[in-house]
Amino acid sequence: MLCFLPLDVSKLKSKSFYKVANAASGMAVHDDCKLKFMELKAKRTFRTIVYKIEDKQVIVEKLGEPEQSYDDFAASLPADDCRYCIYDFDFVTAENCQKSKIFFIAWSPDTAKVRDKMIYASSKDRFKRELDGIQVELQATDPTEMGLDVFKSRTN
Repeated sequence: MLCFLPLDVSKLKSKSFYKVANAASGMAVHDDCKLKFMELKAKRTFRTIVYKIEDKQVIVEKLGEPEQSYDDFAASLPADDCRYCIYDFDFVTAENCQKSKIFFIAWSPDTAKVRDKMIYASSKDRFKRELDGIQVELQATDPTEMGLDVFKSRTN
């Protein structure tokens, strides 16, 4: 038997309600995360940005130079820990135009701890909202789910 309790709507408008809900659903985001993303987006200063959660905060872990290859980026991801990644993917269209798309990758390998997977999954949407300009999102649990062929197929 289901039992429904009445909802006190007045609590929904209080700021303390939102603080608790926000604290339960995500992590704080260090200002450097947004700054480095804006540099990548505007100046193409980096090819990749790898973020990690540390001490209940998302921070920049690694920056990849513009010359960094995709293989170097993929090899730099930990095999047993989750990360958020930005990859600036350059490609040529069917009309022979040089283009670029910014990919957000939620890297969550099968070998990662369940608790870490849950923390990254529950914080992902909030973190993505902080980075204005993401064009494509990928969820990857192993390298084949984020291969170059996957990137190419998602550029259409």
